[in-house]
Amino acid sequence: MSLTSSPKAVSSYTGLPEGWQIRISKSHNTEYFYNPTTQESTWNAPEGSNEDLLNSYVAKGLHNPAEVRVNHLLLKHKDSRRPASWKSESITRTKEEAIEELKEWERKIKSGEVKLSDVATTESDCSSHSKGGDLGFFGRRQMQPSFEKASFALQVGEFSPIVETDSGVHLIERTG
Repeated sequence: MSLTSSPKAVSSYTGLPEGWQIRISKSHNTEYFYNPTTQESTWNAPEGSNEDLLNSYVAKGLHNPAEVRVNHLLLKHKDSRRPASWKSESITRTKEEAIEELKEWERKIKSGEVKLSDVATTESDCSSHSKGGDLGFFGRRQMQPSFEKASFALQVGEFSPIVETDSGVHLIERTG
């Protein structure tokens, strides 16, 4: 069987084929579907969507939330605004070292070797480590701008790329 004839994976959260996102049109104030990899957009559900799951997801409003809930893994570095944590009184790694370490955790998380919440419990420099990196629900303007932007851009079950803030570098998973 060739790769082109195999069906694409469908998100168990949104019902959309892999790579597709739900966005809100500013001019029409309604949902549309966008694939950032191919830069395709459509008003109709893309081919291969699970329409029952997609309709349920849209009906719940999860694609345009007033609040989101995330787990995150924070790695601080010596130039972080507070280069100390529950693990270390003085963090000396460089930003580049923190990014490289986070890239390795990202690879393991995305491959399914480990869960972000489990890694956060032992490796995160945030006080949320004791809750698996869970920050609870938060709304707009409650987090640093780059963290907020990344969190609200995710759909439930998705992971962010590495996000830099004054606190350090993060990997974010939207959970609600």
